[in-house]
Amino acid sequence: MGKSPSVGIIGAGISALRCADILIQNGVQVTLLEARGRIGGRVGLPSTTAVELPNERESDLPGQGWGSSCGRVRAQSLCHAARTDRQYSGPNWIHGTDSNPITNIAIGSNTKLHEWDESQSIFNPSGDLCDDALATKITEWMWTIIEEAFEYSNKYKDIIPAHKSLSDFFREKIEETNLTQEEKDMCIELSKTWGAYVGDPVERQSLKFFRLEECIDGNNLFVASTYKNILEHISGPVVRRADIRLNEPVVKIEALRRASGTKHQVAVTTAAGKRYHFDEVVVTCPLGWLKRNKSAFVPEIPARLSSAIDSISYGGLEKIYAVFPHAFWDSTSSINNHSPPSPFTHFLNPTYVEHAESTSWNQECISLSALPAGCAHPTLLFYIFGPSAAYVVSKIKTLDPSSDTYYNFLNEFLLPYYSRLPQYSSSSPDCKPASLFATQWRNDLYAGNGSYSNFQVGLERGDEDIEVMREGMGIDRGIWFAGEHTAPFVGLGTTTGAYWSGERAAGQICDIYNLSRSGMGLKRDDSLPSAIADASRVRPKVLVPPVVVTGMAEGQQVLNCSY
Repeated sequence: MGKSPSVGIIGAGISALRCADILIQNGVQVTLLEARGRIGGRVGLPSTTAVELPNERESDLPGQGWGSSCGRVRAQSLCHAARTDRQYSGPNWIHGTDSNPITNIAIGSNTKLHEWDESQSIFNPSGDLCDDALATKITEWMWTIIEEAFEYSNKYKDIIPAHKSLSDFFREKIEETNLTQEEKDMCIELSKTWGAYVGDPVERQSLKFFRLEECIDGNNLFVASTYKNILEHISGPVVRRADIRLNEPVVKIEALRRASGTKHQVAVTTAAGKRYHFDEVVVTCPLGWLKRNKSAFVPEIPARLSSAIDSISYGGLEKIYAVFPHAFWDSTSSINNHSPPSPFTHFLNPTYVEHAESTSWNQECISLSALPAGCAHPTLLFYIFGPSAAYVVSKIKTLDPSSDTYYNFLNEFLLPYYSRLPQYSSSSPDCKPASLFATQWRNDLYAGNGSYSNFQVGLERGDEDIEVMREGMGIDRGIWFAGEHTAPFVGLGTTTGAYWSGERAAGQICDIYNLSRSGMGLKRDDSLPSAIADASRVRPKVLVPPVVVTGMAEGQQVLNCSY
């Protein structure tokens, strides 16, 4: 089109920041309109969370950090904990390491990454700890079937009924085994932990589109030192060169079809009544927000795009952090030498907890005392989803996180689980949480009232729906979309996918204005690992010995990572 455009980006999360960075490198005037009072979206850290989480040694100091002679340090430790835990309320993981730009940024920004080992503890429905042989047996079965399900979904995607779930596939496969009935029952219960990956029960996971849950090849890494440095790296150029407007929720986006010979602009109105005009607009709002706010687009969005937004589901994964004075469950833990017994613990269908029999109530937690030196802290991280997550969030919605009511509710919810861990004693102050914090993404309008996209039973054209959202209304009306829900298939639902989507949207705008696409890597296609015969490449969780990855040598360049 012969001129450098002005572009408005709605949102300031990872996809928005990457999009802005590429556009700025190509001479585009960029304005970001962010509803929150900070940048980063769910990866962002409020300024009150700058304090580092304590490690085990620090917690030994009386009256400081989490440590004290009493179990709950109300005056200082609880308030301190309520702030610092929010550093982890966003993503904890980097999914896949092969040609993953977030992995390279993490290494270049001296972010500590941790790869968990394969050990895990499993409690049966009665609350008894399974022996190692049984735990290994059912775990290996589950991940083998997941590998088979990825391949099956890819190979038979055109004929798998839309109503068939991953749970159906598990149940069919278990009947082909010669396991005992007890082992079969345990396998089915363990399969329900898939919900902690997608944010919804396994019974709602589409088998037809299960292939879209695959991640990039390589290992899954836990971001031990949080996404702080990664966010600073991605946001730095944008903060310096873009016009960033915080506390500006957008309520209306108006754009007619482009017409030859006329000046085309997109008008954006904020909740405060401010009105902005841009040549192009990139909407990076979460999928959940789009579902609830389609009326913000004037004229209304096309029917096919509206259908795509409705069709892709939005998960409800939440997290609870239980911070203790000491990691009582891990008597071998120290900041200098970690030999944790089992960082992962599963509690299968707990009959010792009151809940509706028809609902899945399985729980999963990770011991953060097993993180590397400098990052370890006496915390249990619980991932909750489905009915249990909905229950927790509904109960704490109106509660002050610093109140006894908030603490008591979360403690009552978690007590049946952490009280089954080794060395627990009801009389020990070390076995009572110093603080508790739960995410509430379901109550967060700007997070789309949920976590990230997933693919549920009944979905008919999931891959096409993603492609439709990528196209948006850019060519016709100058309104483009980015976000994890528009990522390449292996990046859907991930931070990497959000990053890629922002780069892709920037490239689309560069193309129509004949700009050079400076700063962009190679385009990532939609190929999936399960299309490759080597099934070992498709496991979403690679079980290998733990490693710690820290920063590269000082001065070493971070590559402009390709798709």
